[in-house]
Amino acid sequence: MTRTEVTTETEGSGPSGYAAARLRLLQQEARSGPPRRAALARLTDDWLTGLFTAAATRAGVRGAALVAVGGYGRGELSPRSDLDLLLLHDGSADAAALAALADSVWYPVWDLGLALDHSVRTPGEARKTAGDDLKVQLGLLDARPVAGDLGLVASLRTAILADWRNQAPKRLPALHELCQERAERMGELQFLLEPDLKEARGGLRDATALRAVAASWVADAPREGLAEARRTLLDTRDALHLTTGRATDRLALQEQDQVAQALGLLDADILLRQVYEAARTVSYATDVTWREVNRVLRARSVRPKLRAMLSGGLGSKAAPERTPLADGVVDADGEVVLARAARPERDPVLPLRAAAAAA
Repeated sequence: MTRTEVTTETEGSGPSGYAAARLRLLQQEARSGPPRRAALARLTDDWLTGLFTAAATRAGVRGAALVAVGGYGRGELSPRSDLDLLLLHDGSADAAALAALADSVWYPVWDLGLALDHSVRTPGEARKTAGDDLKVQLGLLDARPVAGDLGLVASLRTAILADWRNQAPKRLPALHELCQERAERMGELQFLLEPDLKEARGGLRDATALRAVAASWVADAPREGLAEARRTLLDTRDALHLTTGRATDRLALQEQDQVAQALGLLDADILLRQVYEAARTVSYATDVTWREVNRVLRARSVRPKLRAMLSGGLGSKAAPERTPLADGVVDADGEVVLARAARPERDPVLPLRAAAAAA
């Protein structure tokens, strides 16, 4: 289905036209994975654009835009994903007109039974809310214009990214703490019989957190295999949504064979093997990335003059702090390295101790 066909059908037929086009798209077995997620996002964009444009004209609202954030902003719509939308405005419209515009967009979404996370804010309000709520800020990092004033959205994106980078020394440790708390609560995906594809450690939440870290310019994740791992987890969630008809991320035992079949796999064992491998890739990238983030932030926080004084004078360069971890192994600014006195050629067990210390 081309973009022109989608636009004609959804805008001309209203919610029922969008629902029918959406159903046909989800039933196309030959169209799955990233192409289907992108097509579903485009289809939804076109429908919402029609709703927004008509409503803005009726209400006489200018200086407003409809913005997709979070997973929808990334164009990663699974069959049962919720729509995360921001109605952004410049503050010039009166409250009644703005409320009428919002209702004209939100209610058709609800009428179709789609889950909706929505807000109405000015750029200043959006930045303030993001500054107070880390989860809101993370969602806005993926903000994408759907309809309306593109310049308004572009200025917000620029401001949000600048805020994120400026606040990285405070925000990244908070994000790391959130990830650790979630991992303790949900477990390690690769070791679970009924894993949560989104919330468990090594799942989609961690993959999204890595994107946020990269956007901060503090550190970047190892790229090898990461995109494919993310795709595997997303494809599995798509199949899970279609198989169960529910917005669930938990791959329950009784549904694993059906999900495997939907993905063209022989059985649940092969499915879990692929999911676990993807989770291991994300977990490894997560470990490496957060270790680098901690190292960089720790180095930034140490005052150069103080380090120089402690090392014996302002003219000398401060040596990195080294903390013993095991015999012949130390922690140097967050990295596990061999001690200066270590002799690997005389100590065959040294690599094992180093690996254990780094684990």
